[in-house]
Order: sequence, then C-alpha cells, then structure tokens
Amino acid sequence: MTRTVDDVNVGSLLRSWRKLRRITQLELALKADSSARHISFIETGRSMPSRTMVLHLAEQLDVPVRERNSLLMAAGYAPSYPETPLADPAMTPLRAGLEQLLTAYEPHPALVMDGMYDVVAANRGVRMLLDGVAGHLLRPPMNAMRLTLHPQGLAPRIRNLPEWRAHLLERMERQAAMRSSQTLQSLYEEVAGYPVPGGDGSQPAAPGHTAADGTAAHPYALPLRIELGGRVLSFISTATTFNTPMDVTVSELAVETFLPADPETAAVLHAAR
Repeated sequence: MTRTVDDVNVGSLLRSWRKLRRITQLELALKADSSARHISFIETGRSMPSRTMVLHLAEQLDVPVRERNSLLMAAGYAPSYPETPLADPAMTPLRAGLEQLLTAYEPHPALVMDGMYDVVAANRGVRMLLDGVAGHLLRPPMNAMRLTLHPQGLAPRIRNLPEWRAHLLERMERQAAMRSSQTLQSLYEEVAGYPVPGGDGSQPAAPGHTAADGTAAHPYALPLRIELGGRVLSFISTATTFNTPMDVTVSELAVETFLPADPETAAVLHAAR
C-alpha cells in the first residue's frame, strides 16, 4: 500500500486498509456492526472515530498490531500496544518458553523469526543444516530468506529450489502487502534478484507433477528437499504465531518448524542426535 501526502489522518489510513483488503464500505460496516454512512464519514474526515472505534475497525480489517498504533496516533490517541525489545528483562519468560520449545523439538530443525525474517533463536537441528553457508550470511542478525535463497547460502543444496524459491517469494510478497511494509518489500526485491544456482528460476511444476529433481511431488504439502552430507533430506514446514498478541514485538514473531517428510529423513535426524 503506497501512502501519499493525503494519508495523514485516520480516515485516509482506514480507507487505504479497506481498499487493500478489497472490501466495500458496506461490507466493512456490516462486519463492524456500523453503517456505511458512518464509515464514509470517518473516511472523509466528517466524523472522528473514538479510540474504541479505531481499534474495532482495525480488528475487522486485520490491521497488524504495529499499524494499529499508527492508526491511533493519526486519530490523536496514544498508542495502545507497547514494543518491547526481545532482550528486555520483561521478555525473559517468553524467551525461556521459546528456547524450551526449540530444544524440545530437537533433533528436528526449528527457529524463531521476527517480522523481517531475522532469526532470533534456533536449535541445533537448524545449525546442522547451515554447514557450508558463507560466513557473511551467518553474522547477526541472520536473515532466514537470505540464508535460504542466496547463492552462497542454502540455495545450491536445495534440490527443488525453483519450487521452494517460488513458495518463499510468494509468502514474502503476501506478508509485505498484508503489513503494508516497504521494508519487507525491499527485502523481497533483494532476494528475488539473487541468481538461481544451477538454474534460471523457471516456474515450478504444477501440484501432483514431478518435481525439478525428478522425484514425485509430495501428496499433501510442498517439501523442502535439501542435500546434507551426501544425502537428501525432506522436510515439511509449519509456521506458528501468537494468538491475540498485546505487544508489537510478539505480534511479529513466528516459530518455523520442519517435520521429516519421509522415514529416511527421520532416521538421519535421530542418528545425528
């Protein structure tokens, strides 16, 4: 969502979010238990919404927590959600819980990323996969997208790189649009411009067809197929976020876990443990 000079009041911002979500004023009014007339008045500045109304409309429009603060400030209210650094002492219970989760998931790879896909915590399963990655990509803050798609990162060892690359780029593009984040968009443009090792970045095979490395596509989810020590490991990934976050930092955290997609991969992981 590109903002202009006119996007300085809460009405303009709400209209931009509504258009981004591709719903009409009437549809928003029905979702918010309001009227299309009232929504129109708010968007045009003829009516100033209460603090409660701003938060209610933001919830109906699925506005990210960080941007909800921006809406409140544009309406003349104080931000509602703090942004506490993960290293802050107040976050000690959260950090401890995440570390316990990552450790319990071993030997399977698991990591925690922030809203820019920077890795804030990882277990030994992830470190095992990073063997051979260029040192400059491992310097903090490590970025999961750069680690995966850079030609000096994991990309040369990913057997189904065209399919996995397309999946990651689509995910980033969707997140950048959902969050209205120019920073994420810039990261997307950077990693999308990386040369593709051993290929031209052609379109992936359709679901149910043969994958790029000649193996059959997975029947229920796209696997990450990566070479490690002369073997090809196959993983299915999941991403978990916090329900009803009350802090900007927490709202942007995601736990990424990798399940073995076949018995051979499970056996290799348990042997490594």
